[in-house]
Parts: sequence; C-alpha cells; structure tokens
Amino acid sequence: MKKTLQTIAAIAIFSTASLAQRTLLHCGTFIDVTKGNTQSQVTVIVEGKRVTGVQTGYLAPKGTDKVIDLKSKTVMPGLTDMHVHIEGETSKDQLVKRYQFNQADVAFEAARNAKTTLMAGFTSVRDLGGSGVNIALRNAISKGIAVGPRIYTAGRTIATTGGHGDPTNALSENYTPDPHMVTGVINGAEEARQAVRQRYKDGSDCIKITATGGVLSIAKNGKAPQFQEDELEAIIKTAKDYGFHVAAHAHGAEGIKRAAKAGVTTIEHGTFMDDEAIDIMKQKGTYLVATILAGKTVADSAKVPGYYHPLVVPKALETGPLIQNMFGKAYKAGVKIAFGTDSGVSLHGLNAYEFQYMVEAGMPAIEAIQAATVTPAKILGVEKDLGSIEAGKFADIIATDGNPLQDITQMRKVSFVMKDGVVYKQ
Repeated sequence: MKKTLQTIAAIAIFSTASLAQRTLLHCGTFIDVTKGNTQSQVTVIVEGKRVTGVQTGYLAPKGTDKVIDLKSKTVMPGLTDMHVHIEGETSKDQLVKRYQFNQADVAFEAARNAKTTLMAGFTSVRDLGGSGVNIALRNAISKGIAVGPRIYTAGRTIATTGGHGDPTNALSENYTPDPHMVTGVINGAEEARQAVRQRYKDGSDCIKITATGGVLSIAKNGKAPQFQEDELEAIIKTAKDYGFHVAAHAHGAEGIKRAAKAGVTTIEHGTFMDDEAIDIMKQKGTYLVATILAGKTVADSAKVPGYYHPLVVPKALETGPLIQNMFGKAYKAGVKIAFGTDSGVSLHGLNAYEFQYMVEAGMPAIEAIQAATVTPAKILGVEKDLGSIEAGKFADIIATDGNPLQDITQMRKVSFVMKDGVVYKQ
C-alpha cells in the first residue's frame, strides 16, 4: 500500500512537471501577420496548447524548457484554407466512387486527406460540403483520435432539385438514394429553413449553399442562378438565428448578386462576376474565396480523355482559365479576399499553390498570407484563439525553409508544423 501511494505521488509530481514545461521556438524570421511585417530573431513561448509569449531575441532555456531551433526558417501562424472538401479527391474514377463507396470507405480516405492537409501547413480548414463524414472527422480530430487540421464544416451542402450539390444528379431511376442524402435538396422557403435547422441538428459549423450551377455537377449549365430570393432570405435569416455564417458557391453573375444582396458572408469561385456584382459585394462586405487552384486543375483535367463526364468537360474548359483574372480584377477593385482552394477538386496537400496564383494576379505576398490567417479567423469568429501568433492564442505555428515574402513559392516548402502546441512535422 505504501509503495502504491509513493508511485501515485511520483506520477503526480511528474505530471505537474510535464504541464509546467515550456517550449521555446527560436525563429530566424518571424512574420507578424497583424502588423504585416517581419522581425528577426524572435522567441515564441508555448505552454500546453497555447502561446504564452513572443519576445525579441533568443530566450535562453531554463530548467525543463525545450528548445526548437527554427533560426534558419521563416515562422508564421498555421494557415487556414476556407474551402476544402476533405472527404474526396479528384481522380478519373471519382464519379464511380460516389456510388461504390460506403461511409466507412469515405471516412478512411477523408482521414488520409486530413493528415496530408495538416502536413502542408494548414492547421485549420473550412469544409464546404460532404456526406456527413466531415462532421465525424472533425469530432475525431478534436478528440485526438485522428490527425488533421481543425475543421469547421458545413456538413452537407444545401442545393435545389437538380442543382449543383444535388447528390442524385445523373442517377438512374432504378437507384434509390439513402433519404439522408437528400436532406439538403430544397424547393421553397419553408424547405430552405428546414435544411438550415437540420444542419444545426447534425452539428454543422456553417452553412454552404450552391447559388448557381457548378462545373463538376452532371448538368449543362454552370452559370444560371438556382435559388429564388425568398429561398435565400429564408436561409440567411435562419442561419443567423442559429449563429451560422453562410458560404455561397456561385459562378454566374446573377447568382452572385442575389446571394450577396441576401447577406451571405462569402462567395466561392465568383468566375463570371461583373462590375455590378463587385459593387454589391463591396457594399455588403462580402468576401471572395476564389479557388484559383480549382479552376486551373479542372481546366487541365478536362483535357484528359475520359477524366470527366461529357457534360462537365466544356464547363471546365470555359470556367477554369477565367478565375485568376477575375480574382485580380476583384482584388484591385477592393473586394475583401479570403484564401481558399476547393481542395478535393484538386489534390490535397497542394493547397499552397493558391498563394502563387494570388500573387501572380496582383496581390502582395503579405496580403495573401493574411488572407489565410487573420481573415479566416475573423470570418469564423475565432480571432481570440487563431489567426496570429500572440500570447493567449492556440499554438498553431508553421515554418518555411525560405522567406515567402521574397519568394511566394516557399509557401509550398513547409518544414515545421505545430498545432495546439504539438509538433506534427519537423
């Protein structure tokens, strides 16, 4: 009995010492995303899951302090991709998989995709539509059961019958879908309200709607609006009641205008945005999440025979090449920008290519990085915890080999990843 008590006491002392341990990150170049500048020779102090201090100079360790040498690296906050589809990934047989895979198959692939995304430096993502596995994966990651970024998910997309996001598109009449698959397919304002309430019940973090047709849906028109004004109004009002923000997939100008006027927080893609749509978005404070990487990916893949359904190919060839120029025009006009890739449409882990495309379109490198750090934190309402490296915030920290403010392609060379104070890559 005495030995047992001594053992328990020893474990308690060891646990207390472990909790008190600090980790000192010695950073050669430190990007301060709140001020938009860099500093040299900075120490970031991490205790548990959070940053407890940021000091100039290399702080000498004391006692049990652990030092991580990042003196040759450029250090910045963990990145947030505001548009991913963590459950799937582009492939020639992706459409077939949709009808062959059960939820367990989807879950294993989603877990793989999540880990790949984290290792690329994205410590948080906003998942904009899946089968519901995305909610379970979010929970598993938060519990430490799976490895991946912090996920804010819309659960299932809300769409209209036959619209982009209707999971029964292209199905034979002999195929009977699971009723749960179509809980987000709505017609009319009452069904729109019910769909938002269902997302709340399911445990979603935000709402995703498909305000226009899309590129990869098995349908002819990728531009036409697909929600009426009363349906949009019902979704936005109900979403606000439940504390959700709304993301709207929208390629065509009319659908963009309707969604922005109704009060969505973000427009995804925005390909055929016109001057009036730009003015409305500026007036409403609507963010653009352009997903240039997705546009370039679908345009390339559409050139591969048999990669996409025949109805998809012409839409991909038309839409893909336009997104980068649209982004540049919108940015220069003063539209607010948030970083997003639509990864899943492209391969997971290549998210950082978006930075290069944003800079090529005229956005300064520091603003592109801010679009993936401080801006997402604001949209998601988590500025107190995420978005920058400051005392009190979660220790989501990454490092690149070179300085991306001098060479934006360095964002693809993430060599250190810490999330919640845990090192996943070094």
